[in-house]
Amino acid sequence: MKSRHELEKIFAQIQDHDEMIAFFEEIFTPKEVSDLKLRWELLKELHAGHTQRRIASDHKISLCKITRGSKILKKGNSVTKRLLDACYGPKK
Repeated sequence: MKSRHELEKIFAQIQDHDEMIAFFEEIFTPKEVSDLKLRWELLKELHAGHTQRRIASDHKISLCKITRGSKILKKGNSVTKRLLDACYGPKK
C-alpha cells in the first residue's frame, strides 16, 4: 500500500504536461496507456449521456467494462464525476 500512496503523491505533484507524458511513457506499457485511454473515453461518453449499449457497440467491448464507469458516475461523491463536470460541464 505504501507504494500506491507514493505513486499517488507523485502524480499529484506533476504539474507540467510534458513531464507527465514522459512519466507515463517511462512507467506504463503502450497497452496500459491504451487501457487508461479507453477507460477515460468510456467515462466521458457515459458522462455525455451515451447509453452503455451504444458505447459497447461503438468500442466493440462487453457491457461489463462499462458498468464500473456507470457506477462511479452515479456515486454522489465521485471525484471522477466532479472532474468530468469541471472539464465538460454537468451531464445534461
